[in-house]
Amino acid sequence: MQHPLHLFKHCPKCGSTEFGINDEKSKKCAGCGFVYYFNPLAATVGIITDGKGRVLVARRAKEPAMGTLDLPGGFSDSYETAEEGVAREILEETGLRVTATRYLFSIPNTYIYSGMELHTMDLFFLCEVEDYSSLTANDDVDRLQWIEIEKLDSNEFGLQSIRKSIEIFKELHNNNRL
Repeated sequence: MQHPLHLFKHCPKCGSTEFGINDEKSKKCAGCGFVYYFNPLAATVGIITDGKGRVLVARRAKEPAMGTLDLPGGFSDSYETAEEGVAREILEETGLRVTATRYLFSIPNTYIYSGMELHTMDLFFLCEVEDYSSLTANDDVDRLQWIEIEKLDSNEFGLQSIRKSIEIFKELHNNNRL
């Protein structure tokens, strides 16, 4: 198995090519001593319900997992909280404005982006929105639909962490823990 930083050949601090494996999660520059740790990127996911026992799901318009079901979300930007990130992603992908968020759980994940495997920490939030009148598929979403919670099939979701989150969400819902 290759080191997770195998594509990084130069020290990001000084540019030296003497940038080698330090341990299983870092590389170290022999020139300047800088140690770079391979830590997960933060990603946020919103679970939106309509008060009628349905969840808003998206159909992915792009790879990875194009054409499969997904939940609105994406990578957090620098200098924003996870709550701000999930609200921004939901607005970008659905046109809906988030009015409240409640953290539910997290799942570690891998995500292929531009041909590179990225490790993420996916943070899941139950999100409330102002109203649904502005609902429209945007950004990397092909279309949006409401699915009854009982009819959610995790096998129809293309990304591993989303499949797992559907199972956890359904269990929380069925045990009245939401």
